[in-house]
Amino acid sequence: MMVDSYKPYVSGITNYVDINKRYFERAGHDVFVFTFGDLDYEDGEPNVIRSRGLPLADSGFYLSMRYSRAAKKLLQTMDVVHVQHPFLSGRLALRYCRDIPIVYTNHTRYDLYAQAYLPMMPEEMSQGLLQAYMPSFCKAVDLVIAPSAGMEKVLRQLNVDGNIAVVPNGVDLKNYYSAVPLSRAEFGYKDDDILLVYSGRLALEKNLPFLLKSFVGVAEALPNAQLLLIGSGVKVFEEEIRELVGELNLSQRVRFAGRIAYNQLPAYLAMCDIFVTASVTEVHPLSVIEAMGTGLPVMGIQSVGVGDTVQDNITGYLSTNDLTAFTAKLTLLCIDPLRRAQMGDAARKASSAYAVERTTDILLKRYENLVEIAKPRKGNWSIRLRKLMENFVQ
Repeated sequence: MMVDSYKPYVSGITNYVDINKRYFERAGHDVFVFTFGDLDYEDGEPNVIRSRGLPLADSGFYLSMRYSRAAKKLLQTMDVVHVQHPFLSGRLALRYCRDIPIVYTNHTRYDLYAQAYLPMMPEEMSQGLLQAYMPSFCKAVDLVIAPSAGMEKVLRQLNVDGNIAVVPNGVDLKNYYSAVPLSRAEFGYKDDDILLVYSGRLALEKNLPFLLKSFVGVAEALPNAQLLLIGSGVKVFEEEIRELVGELNLSQRVRFAGRIAYNQLPAYLAMCDIFVTASVTEVHPLSVIEAMGTGLPVMGIQSVGVGDTVQDNITGYLSTNDLTAFTAKLTLLCIDPLRRAQMGDAARKASSAYAVERTTDILLKRYENLVEIAKPRKGNWSIRLRKLMENFVQ
C-alpha cells in the first residue's frame, strides 16, 4: 500500500489502508505501508515503512519526491502495489515499480478539492489540469478502482478510458452492529433530545458552515435538537468553525467531541438519532457507512459518494445542495421518530454491502489475477537490465 500520509494523521484513506491491511494479514498475507512522515514516530503495527518528508504546517502531510534507498529496495520486492494517491505516491509507483502490477484507487474528488482550497483558480483551469494528468496516469497503471459508480462517472468525465473496476471501500462493521450507546446523561443530554451527529475531519471540503447554518433552522423549530461534532482538523479551520458556532448563537446546542479513539466511535454513534453530513466531496464515505451500520438514518446532499450510498427516503434523506431544502428535510426527519426507526433499520441492512470481509475478498481476486498476468513481465531481460542500472547509478 502506497499512501501520501498515514497514522497518526486521521482520514478516510488512513482508515481504509489500516482496515484492509489488518484483514489481509489475518488471511496470511504480508502487507507493507509505504509513506512519508516523522521517522521517530513509533507505529503500533508492523511493516510501516516511512521515508523522510517535509511537514506541511500542522496538516499531517509530509512532502517528498522520493523514498529512502532502503524503502525503494524493499518496495521492489512486492508482488502487488496498491496506490492510494495519484500525485506523489502515484508517480513514485510508476518510477519504482515498472515490473510490478500497480493498482490505483481514486478516493478523492480532486476537482472539488481544488475549488475548496484554491478558490482563486478558475474551475475550468483545475478541470483542465486534471484532464491533462489523470488519463495518462490511469493508463500507466494496471488497474483503476472507483469506490462507487458515481466516481467512475467522474473519472470518465476526466477522459479516463479503459476498464475501471467499481469496488466499494470496505468497513469493519462488527463493532457498529453490536454497539452499546454511551450514557447521554454523561454529556448533559436528555433522553428526549434529538441528537444529530457528524463524524469526520473538521475540514474545509466537508462543507461544515452549510451544516451549521442548516442546524440554525432546526434548532429554532425544535428546542430539544442537539448537534454533536466528532473529529478534529487543521487548527486554523477548526478555530473558524468554533467561532462560527458562536456567531450563529449555537454554543449551547453544538458540542465538539474532538478526536476520539476509533474503537470508541460506535458507542458515540449509537447514542445518537441521525447522522448528518453536508459534504459533496466524498467518493465513498466511510463515516456514512459506519453510521448506517450503527442503525442511524442519514441526512446528506445528493452527490457522488453520499448519493451512491444513501437511498433517498429509504435509508435516509438526500437533498439538493440548497440550504432551505436541506433544512426542511432534516427537520422532517427530526420530528418523525417512526420514520427514523424504519430508515435506521434499512440503513443497517444496507450497510452489509460494504462489509470489509466482502470487499477484501473482491480485492484479493483482483490482485491474484494481476500477479498471474504479470509473471511473464517479471522475467523480461530489459526490465532486469534497467533495475541493474538504477542500482548502479545510486
